[in-house]
Amino acid sequence: MQRRQFIQHSAIIVGALSLSPERCISASQNNPWTITMLTDNLGIFEEKGGTIAFLLSKTGIVVVDAEFPEQSQHLIQALKKKSSQPFKVLINTHHHMDHTSGNISFKGIVEHVLAHQQSKHNQEVMAQKYNSEDQQLYPDQVYTNEHHFSFDNEQISLHYFGAAHTDGDSFIHFQHANIVHCGDLVFNRRHPYIDHGAGASMKNWINVLNKGLDFFDQKTTFIFGHAGNGFPAKGTAEDVKAFRDFLGNVFQFVEKEIKNGKTKEEILQTTIIPGGEEWKSDGIQRPLTAAWEELNAS
Repeated sequence: MQRRQFIQHSAIIVGALSLSPERCISASQNNPWTITMLTDNLGIFEEKGGTIAFLLSKTGIVVVDAEFPEQSQHLIQALKKKSSQPFKVLINTHHHMDHTSGNISFKGIVEHVLAHQQSKHNQEVMAQKYNSEDQQLYPDQVYTNEHHFSFDNEQISLHYFGAAHTDGDSFIHFQHANIVHCGDLVFNRRHPYIDHGAGASMKNWINVLNKGLDFFDQKTTFIFGHAGNGFPAKGTAEDVKAFRDFLGNVFQFVEKEIKNGKTKEEILQTTIIPGGEEWKSDGIQRPLTAAWEELNAS
């Protein structure tokens, strides 16, 4: 029964958050993935699941997130064609399986797996719940608020600004390139998943994004965990602000509807959030439900 529940849970996450077919156009007819280089040595990999970032250097490879096992194998094969250097560090932005279940493909070939301490805890809880511990490669290095390390000519820093999408989300900053992987802290024109079971706070998510916008600068390139049809997995501070404002608009809309006497079922019939017209993907019930739950809890 536990195994079947794990598969069902995986299917829900894949259906809700995996990349759309339109965005999975391969540069080669033989490959279901795309690789986009943002600099000479830093790129993103997209197939199914959360967007992956990678850094190639003269002494090794750093990877951020791992999608699912099949996709992480594709990533490893593709990067081995680009570099003969070993995998040094795999970083997890948070614990969700469309970002971490591919960790297992790095077992025995990566030196360290790094994440926020709560991300590791959440990975362990989920694996125990679904009896899938033999399919996991957990972080062996964790941090609390900030973590910095040098990697050849790049300075890499991890930042935790509080509960948001989960209670263990990291911003990953490649300082020299001035590129930040947001993980699922930003959904670019795509309805977000809010994991209250893992300590998420939709209201505090807005504060976390404000902290990130204050910390990074207007020239920073941001990599997003997911994007809607026709929208890229990377962008600018303006895209981060747009998602922040979208969360605020959802909260204000649901609060107003509750004051007007609307039931949860009536609120969930909404198809477009006022002020969030660009968010047209499936899954609008996710943020509406999360806002309703938080407002009623308070």
